[in-house]
Amino acid sequence: MEQPLLNIGFGNTVVAERVVAILSPNSSPMKRVKDEAREDRRLIDVTHGRKTRAIIVTDSNHVILSAIQAETVSSRFEALIQNPGAPQEE
Repeated sequence: MEQPLLNIGFGNTVVAERVVAILSPNSSPMKRVKDEAREDRRLIDVTHGRKTRAIIVTDSNHVILSAIQAETVSSRFEALIQNPGAPQEE
């Protein structure tokens, strides 16, 4: 069975079923989450050198940084959950 993939920008995807949270990176606690993940080698940076606009936490406790707005990633996630076969906008 094919698992739905969530587009997180620049051709990168994550298995939607593994996503636990989509967070905005602007607060101090989120910066700590990012720093702790980097120290523990659980950080995946897919921003391509751009500003981090969303932090995605997976069920394996990996932290993924995306340059796409958290609201945009969230709306893509909602659309994917409601209609898994529909294509996502780029």
